[in-house]
Amino acid sequence: MLTLLLVTLGVAIGSALFPPLSVELFAVGLALRHPDLPWLLIGLVIAIGQFLGKLVYFYAGRGSIRLPNFLHRKAAIATEDVPAAPPPAAPPPTGLRGYWRRLVSWVRSLWMWLRAKCQRHPYWMFGATATSSLVGIPPFAATTVLAGLAGLSLRSFALACIPGRFIRFSLLAASPILIKHWHWHWLHVLHLHLSFL
Repeated sequence: MLTLLLVTLGVAIGSALFPPLSVELFAVGLALRHPDLPWLLIGLVIAIGQFLGKLVYFYAGRGSIRLPNFLHRKAAIATEDVPAAPPPAAPPPTGLRGYWRRLVSWVRSLWMWLRAKCQRHPYWMFGATATSSLVGIPPFAATTVLAGLAGLSLRSFALACIPGRFIRFSLLAASPILIKHWHWHWLHVLHLHLSFL
């Protein structure tokens, strides 16, 4: 049982770092394969793993994590002390290159606007992060970064993140049991009533 929980923790951390990895499918599959494993325990382990993995995004949003050197632009090295004349203005690029430059410029300005907005309204970010951790809308990876940008404390981030993730994954782990023991009699009754119409 301890091995299963450690694997679950690893998958939860991995899916927090790499969102295309689906911990939701893993939770349901684990509950189906091992029905003796308590679903609340599965939910708790996944919630803790998701929180630990998302700390990387949270601290990246805060600016506390330094990106590797290969992701930084290299500074231009001045060869002379005399300031160089500004280069002649190039015509704006057209075609695909112009489209990509405009798109990158728009995304950059949107990011700066969003960052300023988040820093002015940290309580709004607490609610958005808590909602996202429970229902997944807005995307949890994005709200995690924005929570860091907004300057949420680690304690506030944990309070917004862990309960929602716990409820979400506990319900997912309990879903095979709920479906198995669901009384499908009402569907039969509904079918009989509709067939007489």
